[in-house]
Amino acid sequence: MTDNGFEERVRDLLSEDAYTISPSPAPYPAIRRRGVAWRRRRVAATGAALAALVAAPVGAYALTGADGSGGGEASPAASSTAAAPTPTPTPTPTPTEADTRGVLLDGITYEQALDDLKDCVEFRWPSASETVDYGDPADYRVLLAMRSTGDSNAPGDGRFVVAVTDGTPVKRLICNVEDGDDAPGRNFGDAEATAPDAGPVVPDPNAHKLYSQSFLDKGNWKLPFRWAGIGTVEDSVARVTVEYGGETSEAVLDDGWYVATGELDQQVTKAPHVKGFDADGKLVYDSDEDEGYMADLP
Repeated sequence: MTDNGFEERVRDLLSEDAYTISPSPAPYPAIRRRGVAWRRRRVAATGAALAALVAAPVGAYALTGADGSGGGEASPAASSTAAAPTPTPTPTPTPTEADTRGVLLDGITYEQALDDLKDCVEFRWPSASETVDYGDPADYRVLLAMRSTGDSNAPGDGRFVVAVTDGTPVKRLICNVEDGDDAPGRNFGDAEATAPDAGPVVPDPNAHKLYSQSFLDKGNWKLPFRWAGIGTVEDSVARVTVEYGGETSEAVLDDGWYVATGELDQQVTKAPHVKGFDADGKLVYDSDEDEGYMADLP
């Protein structure tokens, strides 16, 4: 029939159009070329990174994070060839001796003064019982060291060493050492045993051993004569002067003590004249007005 021929023709046309509208095959060659190029670029980048790591110095930084993911802040990589740390210098020990070495005169060294002090403190008479406790040489600090001039009461020149303690009570030791004599002369006292109405300056009552010769030699002193005056001062005292034999000496203030020294080329009859001043220069002590001070030499 005519209808049957028409249907067959339609089927033929539809079959031809099916091939016409079918999708084109995938461009495999192009895709393959792009994949090869990408892999080559990746290998090149990896090689460059490896080369950079090989050329990196010992102190290179590792970029691996704490979790191994490659993140996190850069931190120095450990190295067995790293320089050793610079050692911390050991601080110099603080000296244990007193801040002051005292007034040292006539070429006497600090070490020599210490040796004389040790001999003086440790000496004991072999045939007599000592009742005085001189303590230990380490308890003292040197206040003064100077040459001593022998006289009729203590013949032979030597050295005076004056030392004091800083504890309580304050002790003062005047030691006269003569070369070749094993028995030193000593005068030991309590520096705090002063009158309750004592002023801001207190001349040592036994300082005459340092500034006068024996009364047996009155009128016949050996000259020149090295002398010294010592005593205690309060904190309010800023300056002490000592006039002796027509010359005025500016005293050294040493942690509660004053030390004045000089040299006489003529004999005198008057004891040193001591004056003390405060920071404003005001006179706060005058030995001429001190009733307990012996202004005349014996």
